[in-house]
Amino acid sequence: MNSSKMKNGVEKAPHRSLLKALGLTDWEIERPFVGVVNSQNELVPGHIHLDQIAAAVKAGVRANGGTPLEFPSIAICDGIAMNHEGMRYSLASRELIADSTEAMAMAHALDALVLIPNCDKVVPGMLMAAARLNIPAIIISGGPMLAGRHQGRAVDLNSLFEGVGAYQVNRITAAELAELEERACPGCGSCSGMFTANTMNCLCEALGLALPGNGTIPAVAAARIRLAKQAGWQVMELVRSNLRPRDILTQQAFRNALALDMALGGSTNTVLHLPAIAREAGLTLDLNMVDEVSQGVPNLCKLRPGGPHHIQDLDEAGGIPAVLNELWQHGLVRGDALTVTGRPLAENIQGRQIARPEVIRTVADPHSPTGGLAILWGNLAPDGAVVKQSAVAPEMLAHTGPARVFNSEDEACAAILGRQIRPGDVIVIRYEGPKGGPGMREMLTPTATVAGMELDKEVALLTDGRFSGATRGASIGHISPEAAEGGPISLVAEGDTIQIDIPKRQLNVLVSEELLQQRRQQWAPPEPRVRSGYLARYARLVSSASQGAVLI
Repeated sequence: MNSSKMKNGVEKAPHRSLLKALGLTDWEIERPFVGVVNSQNELVPGHIHLDQIAAAVKAGVRANGGTPLEFPSIAICDGIAMNHEGMRYSLASRELIADSTEAMAMAHALDALVLIPNCDKVVPGMLMAAARLNIPAIIISGGPMLAGRHQGRAVDLNSLFEGVGAYQVNRITAAELAELEERACPGCGSCSGMFTANTMNCLCEALGLALPGNGTIPAVAAARIRLAKQAGWQVMELVRSNLRPRDILTQQAFRNALALDMALGGSTNTVLHLPAIAREAGLTLDLNMVDEVSQGVPNLCKLRPGGPHHIQDLDEAGGIPAVLNELWQHGLVRGDALTVTGRPLAENIQGRQIARPEVIRTVADPHSPTGGLAILWGNLAPDGAVVKQSAVAPEMLAHTGPARVFNSEDEACAAILGRQIRPGDVIVIRYEGPKGGPGMREMLTPTATVAGMELDKEVALLTDGRFSGATRGASIGHISPEAAEGGPISLVAEGDTIQIDIPKRQLNVLVSEELLQQRRQQWAPPEPRVRSGYLARYARLVSSASQGAVLI
C-alpha cells in the first residue's frame, strides 16, 4: 500500500496518533486509504447534492475493506460565471483542481481515489489528476439535471440565454421570459443538454475510468446513488489488482472517447480537455487526430443544443453503452480497451441495445456520415479552429460575409443587443484566447442571443476564445494562434471578407498575404488585462488552445 510509508513502523507513531485524532480506529488505519475527492458546494447547481454521492461512495469503500477519507475540490458554475469577469476563471480552474488533488493525494500518501465531479472543468481537472498521480482511481459524476417543462415543451438553461435574445426582438414578453426563468432549471445536476459537463461525463465511460451509466443516469435518480456505491466498491477491486489510470488511458482509449464524442455531437470544449488529459498520461492527442476520427465516425445523436433531446432521453434510449455498442458493432471503437470494471470495453457494452431509435440512430442511418465536431484550417487559423458542425444549420455550413470585428466579448454583446448586426455578417471576437482573455472565456451570451434573435442561420461567429457546449450555429472557436500572440485573427479589419467552408475544413480571410504582412508590421501586443493574482500567472504559463491550453 502507498499509505504504508505514512502509517507503518515505530517511527510513524506520531502519524498514527494524528490519524487517531480523526477518530480512526487501528483497524481502519490498517486498511487502504481511499481519497474521496468531493467537489460539492452551495454555489453550483450541478454540485449541490454531491454530499449524497460522497456518502454512497464511502459506504461502498467501507463495504469492500477500505477506509474512505474525504477532501474537497473547488468547482465553478459556467452558467453563473458567464458574460462577466468570473468567466476568466473557469478554464483556469481546471489546473487548480488537478494541482490541488495531486497535492492532497501525495501529501497524505493515499492508496486510491474516487473522484466526484459534475460540471465543466471539474471533470477534466480530476481526470488530469488521476492520470498524473497514476494510483487506482475511478470517476463517479453527480449526474445530469432533468430538463424543465414550459408551455408543453422541454427547456433548459440554454433556453434562457436564447430567451434573452428573443425578448430583445420582441418575440417573447418580459412575463414569458420570467416564467421560463422559473422553469428552465428544475433542480440539481449538470445542465441537461449535451453541453460540456455532460459531454465529459459521458466520455469518461469511453475512456474507461467510469462505470457504465456515469454520463446519463439523472442526478435525482436512486440509480445514481447505487452507482456511487458501486464505484466505492470497485475502487477497492482496483487497489487489489493494482489497475491504474495509465493502464486504462491508452491511445486507443482516447480514440474511443473521440469516436463517442463525434457520435454524440459533443461540446467543442472536449478539444481542449482530451489533449490535456492525454498529456498527463504521457500521450499526444492533436487536432489532426480529432479531425481524422471525425471524418470516419458518423453523428448518431441530435441532443440539445444540436437537436430536441436531453440527457434523460439518451439515458432512456440505452445510454452511452448503447451508443458504444452500435459503434463497436461497426468497428468504430476498440472493444479490447481496458476499463475500471477490470474488463474490456466490449464486455461492458455487449448486448446493450438502442431503445429509442429517434434518440440514438444507427450507423446505417446517421444524422451525418461525419462526426459532430470539425477542425478547420486556413490563413485565419494556421494552427486550427473547432466548430460543432452537428449544431450548424445546413445553410451555414458554407458562408462568406463581411467581418464585424470586436476586441472583446463585451464589445460584441453590446453590438448584438444594440441591433447592429445584420444578416450575413461574420462576428469576429478576438483577444479572448487563453493568454489574451486571459482564461479563454466561454461565450454563450453572444451565440445564444444571436440564436434567440433568429439570426443563427444567417450570422457566423469566430473567436480565439471558446464557446459553451450549449452553443449552436456557425460558431467557430479556439482559433489558433490567438490574437494576443499575433495570430492572423489579430490582423482582420472591419469589412474584410471571411470565407467559411466547414465541409472542406476551411477558414480564411480573403485578403492578400501582402496586406496581411503590412498589418502584421504595424501590430503590437496589447497590454495585459490582468496584472496580478492567479490569472496573471496563468496568462504567463498557458499554452495555445491547439495544445489544450495546458500550463507549460
